[in-house]
Amino acid sequence: MRLLLCALLLIANFACTRLYYAANEKIGREKRDILVRRVEAARKDQNEAKEQFQSALEAFQSVSGFKGGKLEDVYNKLNKELERSEGRAKDVNEGIRSIEKVAGDLFKEWDKEIAAIGSRDLRSRSQEIRSETERRYAALVRKMHESESKMDPVLGAFRDQVLFLKHNLNAKAISSLKNNVLKIDGEVTALVKDIEASIAESDAFIKSMGQQAD
Repeated sequence: MRLLLCALLLIANFACTRLYYAANEKIGREKRDILVRRVEAARKDQNEAKEQFQSALEAFQSVSGFKGGKLEDVYNKLNKELERSEGRAKDVNEGIRSIEKVAGDLFKEWDKEIAAIGSRDLRSRSQEIRSETERRYAALVRKMHESESKMDPVLGAFRDQVLFLKHNLNAKAISSLKNNVLKIDGEVTALVKDIEASIAESDAFIKSMGQQAD
């Protein structure tokens, strides 16, 4: 029963994908256009994630200098920053998956169309463009995955501190944050650097796709 259900879901997903592409083609939007749009959306998600992780770090830094107030408010503040950071990281993850999906479909379609070109010269030129596009795409996805991989350790560090405070809601526990803020600071700095490199790679990829269209 489970295998049958999985098979039905795969078929339904495949059918929805085909309908999605067909609907876009009717308005003149090919897979390459969809890919560029998804890269643009992912770039936006990455920038928002960068800003959120920096905001969370600032919250931890401010709390580590706790000098009085409601301890529960401190915990709630950090927990909200953690939840927002997790949400932004999820958006980035889903964006990368969506890019990989449409890129895979684009290159498969491209291969079939190249094989159908009768002219050896045109077929060769089309293959060169495809290969260069795939090279740029591979560089883009590699940068995206590098920044993505840095998010989990940072989220883990945030989560550890929030859970520790939840179980030890006292001034001594909050003051212990000072011992970990520097470590978290270094991890967030490295993450921000990787995200910015990924965004720059996204800009280059989008620009290259626009040049091909010209």
